[in-house]
Amino acid sequence: MVKRIYVQKKQGFDVEAKGLLGDLKENLLIDNLEDIIMLNRYDVEGITDEVFAKAKNTVFSEPQVDLCFEEDYPFEKEDKVFGVEYLPGQFDQRANSLSECLQILTEGARPISKSAKIYILKGNLSAEDVEKIKSYIINPVDSRECSLDKLESLDEKQDEPADVAIVEGFINMTDEDSKKFYEKYGFAMDLEDLKFCQKYFRDVEKRDPSMTEMKMIDTYWSDHCRHTTFLTKLEKVEINWDLANKIYEDYKKSREYVYDNKKAKDICLMDVATIAVKELKKKGMLKDLDESEEINACSIKAEILVDGKPEEYLVMFKNETHNHPTEIEPFGGAATCLGGAIRDPLSGRVYVYQAMRVTGCGDPRTSVKDTMPNKLPQRKLTNEAARGYSSYGNQIGLATGQVAEIYHNGYTAKRMEIGALVGAAPKENVVRERPAPGDVVVLLGGRTGRDGCGGATGSSKAHNSSSLTSCGAEVQKGNAPEERKIQRLFRNPEVTKLIKRCNDFGAGGVSVAIGELADGLEINLDKVPKKYDGLDGTELAISESQERMAVVIEAKDAEKFQKLASNENLETTVVATVTEEPRMKMYWRGKLIVDLSREFLNTNGTVKSAEAKIEKPQGLEEYFAGKVRQNANDVGASIARPQDCFKANGKDCDKLQRWKKVISDLNCCSQKGLVERFDSTIGAGTVFMPFGGKYQLTPSEAMCARIPTLKGYTNSGTVMSFGYDPYLSEISPLHGAVYAVIDSLTKYVACGGDYKKAWFTFQEYFEKLREESIRWGKPLAALLGAYLVQEKLGLASIGGKDSMSGSYNELDVPPTLASFCIGVVDTNKVVSNEFKKAGSKVYMLKTKITEEFLPDFEDLKENYELIFKLINDGKAISVASVRQFGLPDTLSKMCFGNKIGFEFKEEKCLFKPRFASFVIEAAEELNIDKLEYLGNTISEKEIVISGNEKLDLEELIKIWQEPLEKVFPTKKEAKSTKIENILYKGVGASSARPQIRIAKPKVFIPVFPGTNCEYDLAKAFIDAGGDPRIEVFKNLKENDIEDSIKIMEEAINESQIIMLPGGFSAGDEPDGSGKFIATVFRNPRLKEAIHKHLNEQDGLMLGICNGFQALIKLGLVPYGEILEMNADMPTLTYNDIARHQSKLVTTKVVSKLSPWFNKIELGEEFVIPISHGEGKFVANEQVMKELIANGQIATQYVDMNGNATYDIEYNPNGSVYAVEGITSKDGRILGKMGHSERAYRGNILNVPGNMDQKLFESGIEYFK
Repeated sequence: MVKRIYVQKKQGFDVEAKGLLGDLKENLLIDNLEDIIMLNRYDVEGITDEVFAKAKNTVFSEPQVDLCFEEDYPFEKEDKVFGVEYLPGQFDQRANSLSECLQILTEGARPISKSAKIYILKGNLSAEDVEKIKSYIINPVDSRECSLDKLESLDEKQDEPADVAIVEGFINMTDEDSKKFYEKYGFAMDLEDLKFCQKYFRDVEKRDPSMTEMKMIDTYWSDHCRHTTFLTKLEKVEINWDLANKIYEDYKKSREYVYDNKKAKDICLMDVATIAVKELKKKGMLKDLDESEEINACSIKAEILVDGKPEEYLVMFKNETHNHPTEIEPFGGAATCLGGAIRDPLSGRVYVYQAMRVTGCGDPRTSVKDTMPNKLPQRKLTNEAARGYSSYGNQIGLATGQVAEIYHNGYTAKRMEIGALVGAAPKENVVRERPAPGDVVVLLGGRTGRDGCGGATGSSKAHNSSSLTSCGAEVQKGNAPEERKIQRLFRNPEVTKLIKRCNDFGAGGVSVAIGELADGLEINLDKVPKKYDGLDGTELAISESQERMAVVIEAKDAEKFQKLASNENLETTVVATVTEEPRMKMYWRGKLIVDLSREFLNTNGTVKSAEAKIEKPQGLEEYFAGKVRQNANDVGASIARPQDCFKANGKDCDKLQRWKKVISDLNCCSQKGLVERFDSTIGAGTVFMPFGGKYQLTPSEAMCARIPTLKGYTNSGTVMSFGYDPYLSEISPLHGAVYAVIDSLTKYVACGGDYKKAWFTFQEYFEKLREESIRWGKPLAALLGAYLVQEKLGLASIGGKDSMSGSYNELDVPPTLASFCIGVVDTNKVVSNEFKKAGSKVYMLKTKITEEFLPDFEDLKENYELIFKLINDGKAISVASVRQFGLPDTLSKMCFGNKIGFEFKEEKCLFKPRFASFVIEAAEELNIDKLEYLGNTISEKEIVISGNEKLDLEELIKIWQEPLEKVFPTKKEAKSTKIENILYKGVGASSARPQIRIAKPKVFIPVFPGTNCEYDLAKAFIDAGGDPRIEVFKNLKENDIEDSIKIMEEAINESQIIMLPGGFSAGDEPDGSGKFIATVFRNPRLKEAIHKHLNEQDGLMLGICNGFQALIKLGLVPYGEILEMNADMPTLTYNDIARHQSKLVTTKVVSKLSPWFNKIELGEEFVIPISHGEGKFVANEQVMKELIANGQIATQYVDMNGNATYDIEYNPNGSVYAVEGITSKDGRILGKMGHSERAYRGNILNVPGNMDQKLFESGIEYFK
């Protein structure tokens, strides 16, 4: 029987509904829309009435913030009501998590669940208004309007799929027949490839192919998988520009040297892209390059110091795009952009620890009515994509160190969505061996569904007006908690040393992920685990369902490998065998449905040919003279306006007005509201916050993090940066690429990197090239520019990603070659770019520019050496690069972070682009000829250009923040209520000691689906002298839950401390944080064990972030015992700003009732990382009075003056009384939102403040 429940947020907690109401009124201009009520509707089958009753106020809802309606909702007659659900086959994380939570209560089979969102529209709305709202809310790519009626059963019976069809008559098709067949099935390959297949099957196999074979070949040879465009032979290259021609001739000389009279590869874009690294490698200049037959990601060797001892590590990095999927389904597309990027280095058996996100978008302020037909509005695109990428990264536990969105009208053709990241592991953990006959292939991780079918081919096509409604199956759905399990598994050297080769499931699914592992394979598709029945052989072969890996191991190791995977709650299946014969064979239903020779597959289809033409660009002189600049109100214009068009009230702007115009430009202004959605500190290795300074307002030049070590401590880290300017690139793709590479390197050097140890990886994103030579000339010119920099500096790009379908009808993306630069650094020797103090001398180091508008490379190398020496010697205390917006951009942002002013000695050419130049704040006067003295930092909050020409910093900050504030809000109207500054001077358990003293207290850290802070906490407790025990809660099989509860009960009984870590338990679903953890601990055996731990064993408990959410939803804080929830109890709910917040906050310890604060002083303030979407503490006035009187308010968010506040700048979630942490009545249980484990060793260098709360030392010493 199906049970139904509706859940509605109570008034005051309905932030999502109120946010949507404002969005619709502003963007759709529907004035008659008075209100929106949003309901979560859950249908469940397979639970008893008793379980349903238990789940009502714990799983489905929270009585403090929700209203529940069983079976029916009291809709009013005049309401306009509609519901939205995912399309069949799309992964629904909310329903999946609901089923997992309910299974804990049933301790049996997992119930079937479905979820939907119901919208109730209030107001005098026309039918047209309602349709406009539906159209805005429902994306037909992944969702549909659902029925309001209840189904009799949720167990959807799938039709038995038909046998895989044979394409009868294929080998005898005429040209006309082939064309009809080609158009009918929408192949990504061209007609020549189809004819090539026809010839192969006719002459070699002497049979007609199966439809699976045709779809698989189409996938295998797609541009996405096989870089078809980049491998197209350039039969003719015409260059009508001396500079480009000279570089092209140098490229041909490099070819002669590299191929050395051997059979040279065709001249093609791929060869131009890779010739420099081949030449540098042949010359012996890439000593640290890590090479193998297995290509997972860019890989370099690095010696790092761990506790002072050298260890060999592999550092891998990667960039990935999901432009097509994100354009049509922004949440899922962006989420799986990151998920897919992670899996590449993860398949190389390294732990991925930091990510960067670079995106391209049209003007997000464009109104819905001005959006092109059959296109999603840019504002919705950018917000949903940000929500998707951040959701995945935040859940999996990957620090996003830098986020940047580039605005250009060309990206309305197709959005750009790039994820770049870095991972590392001890070199000895990575074994690479060639698969041998008899080895087996194990499929690991998620199950297979229809999501992502055709993703590789879809992303290889140009976008058109029908894509939004016809490409649904091509978009993958991410499941971050599942991929987190694989991360944990691959961090275990016992596991990785069993793996001979590994490939992730991205584009092409089984056919590519397994198909690339060995030349000879027999794959049994009947063994592939399915999300649901009804999938046919073709779908099983090409589905791109996410969170899957294929590993090759020796057959004798299969059982051991599968057991180790099971320990991480991962499903594994042996699905293939490596064979001697070089053929790929696939079986389904016991029948052979794919049987292809490796030789044929490896041809990648017919050799394509094209012609390329490069003309001399126009407009470079104006650009480099500073006479062209995109106007703040004309973002993305194909031709940037001359700077003299900056006008105010019809007159030319003066310097002050022009300065303000520059910093308010969309590509210069603040993106803080976008950036702070992404967790930047998970992993406890972050060195640079995305925004530096006391006020966290200076955008960092690059991202920097320490390399993660499971044991020990290291100061070795990585810096990664990017470079790209679409406006220079559309004038000259060659110069755009040169300065993209140099800009990325300059930022890296500005942070303290040694340029000689830098590496690159490129992202190429161009229009569909068609058969037009001038279009082919754009990527060729860009790659020649990138080649030039590599040759001149002796540095190599060792990887990259090309996406060559950036067109929508007749609109094209700008020529895009984005450069990512990375290197290993000593994090004790890096500097950030915010001014550190008043009274410093500030210098500029400029690089000479030639008549061809290229840098003087010898001068550039000298400048890089000088900056590195100044930083290494401690003489440069802040360094920033100067880029296309000139000094107003650079100096303003250096001032913002600590609100330190600047006074020019003499201003020169303020508004000229200054690529490859630096601004340096010196610790002392520098007498170096190459340095130009600019002026001094000053204590006054102003920038003084000359005399009376002054700019007020506070006004500048406001101007800088305003342009995107409505798109990415950072502000929320604060309550006017003044908050009491609490200071409790009583004592509780902090003055007591347990009856039994222990030299090395045991700490139990449970890991649930979605937990991501366990490593950080374990290291913190180890450093403090504790003995952590991590146990994974398993729920794959019915008996797993019972076994896990037994293990957890034992661990609780043996431990002195229970540590509930942060993360997103079950993805913080269904619609609420900590529910999965709380449901587990409500099990009678665990409830009894916890009460015994607290009441008989004098134990301690700590919950941080998600752990705090679980503690409060159990009643453990503030009541000290597990209780049934009621509406009067305190809880944690959604942030007032209705999005995730990740930043540093200042908290004050206002009670020492708890032993967790034994080592600090009452009233002490700390700067602590926070990262959460549901951190708002709420309680009624009576409860608050009791908590304050009892000393149970442990910590408060405070402003710069140490006062508790409702100002969102300091109280990031709107917590009542600015509460950040609370305790039980005796203080032995502490729950807090701030991640004390992430900064306690002084990781973060670009924001000042005391970050060590000595929390973990206090907890351990309590038992000594």
